[in-house]
Amino acid sequence: MIEKCREFFSKPFFSDFRTLFGLWLLLPLIAAVMKLHSCNNFLIFRGVFWHAWNGTSLYAAYPAEYFDTNHYGPLFSLVIAPFAVMPLFVGLLLWLVALSMFLYVAVRRSQLTRYQQLFVLWFCAHELLTALYMQQFNIAIAAIILLSYYLIERERDLWAAFFIVFGTFVKLYGIVGLAFFFFSKHKGRFVASLLFWAVVMLVAPMVFHGPDYVFSQYGEWYASLSGKNEENLYSMGQNISLLGMVRKMLPIAAYSDLWLIVPGLLLFGLPYLRLSQYRCVAFRQTLLASVLMFVVLFSTGSESSGYIICFVGICIWYTCVPWRRTRWDVALMVLAFVLSSLSPSDLFPAYLRREWVQPYALKALPITLIWLKLSYEMLVRNYGTVQK
Repeated sequence: MIEKCREFFSKPFFSDFRTLFGLWLLLPLIAAVMKLHSCNNFLIFRGVFWHAWNGTSLYAAYPAEYFDTNHYGPLFSLVIAPFAVMPLFVGLLLWLVALSMFLYVAVRRSQLTRYQQLFVLWFCAHELLTALYMQQFNIAIAAIILLSYYLIERERDLWAAFFIVFGTFVKLYGIVGLAFFFFSKHKGRFVASLLFWAVVMLVAPMVFHGPDYVFSQYGEWYASLSGKNEENLYSMGQNISLLGMVRKMLPIAAYSDLWLIVPGLLLFGLPYLRLSQYRCVAFRQTLLASVLMFVVLFSTGSESSGYIICFVGICIWYTCVPWRRTRWDVALMVLAFVLSSLSPSDLFPAYLRREWVQPYALKALPITLIWLKLSYEMLVRNYGTVQK
């Protein structure tokens, strides 16, 4: 199957990055036009800037402006500022283009092979469109995790730390970049860089809004996230994760997610003990793939638009190993595309989506199976030699 994929991507149209660049520019335009009159998430994001500008709460409900509430950190008020001051459609369009291009550039600037880059950009295109429809920052989170890893690989720890801290201060998810700490060759410099950027990003909003306001908003942010976790547990549009799938399938409500999180962390962490495999690029890339999946599978805040993060991960898992992929691996990728990517779209049977996929968070099922297989491979396979 890998050979067929390589043959497919060797054709001029599909192997030309100009084609993909055009596609990844076109998708934000399509999403902006389709969602201009239903861009609630972008309205929330714009509101973060204007509420910070006016010194009002970033986390209160504003039903006259939008539904739901903001759950991003105070630093996000600076990130969204250029898009918030523009007319609505222009700001929305440029926001979506910026997200799409950020991930595109992160893939292109990475140390993934040409074939891997082509595979990621083609395979993730539909999932990108799903995330763009929701105007979500998750697209940027995928880029941030990818860049954190590859900047550590290139021994540019200062900038790797920048992206890790930036992602953490905006949406917490960026903190998973710390999983690459053991791959750093300059751990002292890396830690110092993390502390430096933490101070910079804590202070940056204070320059515009004052320390009292910003500190008060960090307190509200914590309260917002704590309350949101309880709301997410049985939400149809949230907790689309391994945690949510198990919870929504079981008839038992009174149990802690720690029963899944603790074994998950153990399974995630065990491959770190295989020190001899650290020298293998394929092993390190597989850990990157594991991180990209883990952050979604083990979060109650996971939503459909967050699966762009997972999809970058499963593409890296599928293409990075030195052995041949089996038909079962191919079947898992097909299942992921059909059940995880297509299920929110009109290409998927509405009855199945309404009665099975959404109520039981089955979008997480293929990614869970891939992550479990990946974890097994990291524990037993040798990434340093080609194996049949």
